[in-house]
Amino acid sequence: MKTVNSLSGGKTSSYIAANYPADYNVFALVRTDDKNCIYPDAKVRQIVSDKIGKEFIGTTEQDNIIKIMLDLEQFIGSEIIWLTGVTFDDVVLKKGGWLPNVLHRYCTTNLKLFPIMEWWKKNINEVVEMRIGFRANEKNRAKKILDRCNKKGIQLDKFIIGKRKTQNKWGLIEWRQPTFPLINDNIFKDKIENFWSKNKAVRFEKGYYNNCVGCFHRNPIFLKKMSVEHPNKIEWFAKQEGGKNGYWRSDIKYADIQKWNIQTELSFDDFNECDSGYCGL
Repeated sequence: MKTVNSLSGGKTSSYIAANYPADYNVFALVRTDDKNCIYPDAKVRQIVSDKIGKEFIGTTEQDNIIKIMLDLEQFIGSEIIWLTGVTFDDVVLKKGGWLPNVLHRYCTTNLKLFPIMEWWKKNINEVVEMRIGFRANEKNRAKKILDRCNKKGIQLDKFIIGKRKTQNKWGLIEWRQPTFPLINDNIFKDKIENFWSKNKAVRFEKGYYNNCVGCFHRNPIFLKKMSVEHPNKIEWFAKQEGGKNGYWRSDIKYADIQKWNIQTELSFDDFNECDSGYCGL
């Protein structure tokens, strides 16, 4: 069975890439068409455009993820396959008819899962072992994925299996066996932090490198912190709200989060994974 490391741009999945060599390393990039979120380095934008085979303007994830993935490829001495689907703007406009939310998480499906599945279908098309970056204290996250697997431990997902006249024909396909090497080897956050503190060739800046900056799973106070660190990206999320789109959350508008006056200086260390939001792939 071929092996695939699923990379997010964070320290944990990057640790897997560095310590658990695989047949393939894949990274799904979330793009936006919004020029207000443009990646500031034109030369790097072109490098990314060449890698994904589409124009890259910017991302709703942290910009530093781009540098991390380019650094990581050099560090591990192995190719990282960059994937991307439609832009987040197109997902909001065409895919759901309303904004993604806790009950309808179709953003993850369209922006992360489908690009990986499309690449898998085109290049492998047989069940693979896919390593996922959950640490030893995140067994509950692993269980959520394993609960979607059959008795053989293989995950089934809905995907295009053919054509019916002018429409796609969808069906469930067996495509990956999720594995969690850090859980199996009892690897916690401290060991991962220690590893990257000694290997500074990969340029991690302080912050959370999982999901979009404005992920609706995140604690509102965390989102305020992100609005200070990445005001242009939180503005993108705020601009999507209202009218027929509805809202990302039922409890608060992003425009209101932007207006908050937080008296205490917050550190990313003040939050945990549940506060910061995450998507289990």
